[in-house]
Amino acid sequence: MVQNLQAVSDSQSEQVRESAASGQAYFDRIMAEDSRIEPRDWMPEAYRRTLVRQISQHAHSEIIGMQPEANWITRAPSLKRKAILMAKVQDEAGHGLYLYSAAETLGTPRQKMTEDLIAGNARYSSIFNYPAVSWADMGAIGWLVDGAAICNQVPLCRASYGPYGRAMVRVCKEESFHQRQGFEILLELANGTPEQKQMAQDAVNRWYAPSLMMFGPPDDDSPNSKQSMAWNIKRFSNDELRSRFVGMMVEQVEVLGLTLPDSEIRFNEETKMWEHGPLDWNEFREVLAGRGPCNAQRMERRREAHENGAWVREAAAEYARKTAAWSAEAAGVAS
Repeated sequence: MVQNLQAVSDSQSEQVRESAASGQAYFDRIMAEDSRIEPRDWMPEAYRRTLVRQISQHAHSEIIGMQPEANWITRAPSLKRKAILMAKVQDEAGHGLYLYSAAETLGTPRQKMTEDLIAGNARYSSIFNYPAVSWADMGAIGWLVDGAAICNQVPLCRASYGPYGRAMVRVCKEESFHQRQGFEILLELANGTPEQKQMAQDAVNRWYAPSLMMFGPPDDDSPNSKQSMAWNIKRFSNDELRSRFVGMMVEQVEVLGLTLPDSEIRFNEETKMWEHGPLDWNEFREVLAGRGPCNAQRMERRREAHENGAWVREAAAEYARKTAAWSAEAAGVAS
């Protein structure tokens, strides 16, 4: 009897190994063809974990990123500005939902991702731990922060994981609108009174360096980038994306009539890349570690929102339960 059980176990183990080998071969072919992996396809566990980490962090960033802008809705200078800013915040909430849904296809429940964020076990973009101190910051966030997001996210539309790439198509379309909205706010301020122009310049000065650090640490200090690029999740390295972004800003800031707070920006003819001055990576690491200007505030607000929304989740779950019971009862009567 023991020998029979051992034979069955050995047979099952062999089938598992054969299945894994076949799955790996399929995965490798998809990567070589630059095609896409779908949720039911075999994938290496490391690939799955990397996607869950990246997509959930992206979703968390969209949700936390609502806070600094939502705080300015009631203080926007006109009804038009309030309506536009409200629509933008609603867009960000939608982006978070798209991305949580994409991450769920990898087997991680949204509740688990939310609990990880609230417990401080998950990260979100460092940029959202800085304060928005004036109305001009709404323009700088739109132009610089959303501009950096677009530069980073457009290549993700071709990510090797299907649900992630498809979610990013809509996200990028809406982010493009957000950047234009921010640019328009800064343009109006820059062409206003001297005080308004200075307010716009101050906002650009505050958000420039944090926006460049949004792309992540330098390539030499970014252990995850190479593997993500090998798996066709990312298409460009952190430094490549940062260089592209700087080149975009150099042209656009001239239209605004403002300046970037970086005297070392130049185009390197040899590398064909834009270069910029040094960034404070110690500050970046401190913010990521939870010691930024607004880390505690952002997490406190997120926890409050989650707790205050408990009744909504409970009501939705109860409605779903009753609906399922009614449907089952109706089916029984019909049969």
